[in-house]
Amino acid sequence: MMIRSLALPPSDAEVDAWLGVLTSAAAVDLPQLPAPSRVEVAGRLCVTPARGRPVLWTAGAGQGAGESGGEGRGEGVAALLLFTEKGNTHTAFLDVLTVRPEARRRGVGTALWERVRQELLADGRTSVAAMLDLGGPGQAFAEALGFENVLPMAWYVQDVPAGGAPPAGATADGAAQPPATPGYELLTWYGLVPDAWAPAAAAAHAAMEDAPTGDMDERIQTWTPERLHTLQQLILDRGGDMITVAAVTPDGEVAAYTEIVLPDPEGTSALQYDTVVVPAHRGHGLGRAVKRHMAAQAAARHPQLRRIATTVADENGPMRAVNEALGYRRERGVGIYQTKL
Repeated sequence: MMIRSLALPPSDAEVDAWLGVLTSAAAVDLPQLPAPSRVEVAGRLCVTPARGRPVLWTAGAGQGAGESGGEGRGEGVAALLLFTEKGNTHTAFLDVLTVRPEARRRGVGTALWERVRQELLADGRTSVAAMLDLGGPGQAFAEALGFENVLPMAWYVQDVPAGGAPPAGATADGAAQPPATPGYELLTWYGLVPDAWAPAAAAAHAAMEDAPTGDMDERIQTWTPERLHTLQQLILDRGGDMITVAAVTPDGEVAAYTEIVLPDPEGTSALQYDTVVVPAHRGHGLGRAVKRHMAAQAAARHPQLRRIATTVADENGPMRAVNEALGYRRERGVGIYQTKL
């Protein structure tokens, strides 16, 4: 088994081979989901993350770079993110470790993991985490390596009807439905949050500090306008589209916000990112208001959109209740798995 490190950024042929592995695995492991998008895969591989140093590996049956078939069909891939941000240089995130179904149980995954582990130890990391679907081959493989589920979650999905109709709970014309309590205005921002609103938006992001994190070693970072714009710009640089809806007060405070990302703007799927209501403004229906308006805005901007997916921690009862009221359904269990080195 030959494990090869990829130079950054990888070539088009290497991106295609990587996509082939992910597509083959997804067709067997998650056939109910849309196939991986090349735009998203290429963006994640070719644009350097803002939070750390990436390391990429491919596994094959002995072919090297430049040999016939060497980049055309890999048997497995792995992507590791070594955090460089303050407070997280002791840990890392295993973004991908995937093996083609027909190549499983031949030591491919184990060989990739050994290279990952060597990199972690050489860089002085003491733990690593990964997001895994429950009940799938990844869970069994990770548990055999000593990983434990430190944050049980689930994927929730909202369907977006065809024909331009808004999702369940959204207004028919895409107009903002006022929050339950007067005194707030709903604003929509495409791409980067405007400079004038960035400090208030960053302050609202700090309310994420009370979101469940289980026993994860990764620590939440301090939000600043610069960090907010850096992470948003990364989404755009990778070819994606981002929409933010915020409930704001007359004195310029962001009381609540929600974010949605289309990793491939031409694709049929979107990811619901953070939804936050600042503690002082909770209990007024702002969470439902911003998410309802977001769904309508996204459907209007991207008519081909058919599903919005999000993860919610099992212990986050309030957000699960908001999602249920807006028509989200539980799709499958997932967890953040972590192991100590």
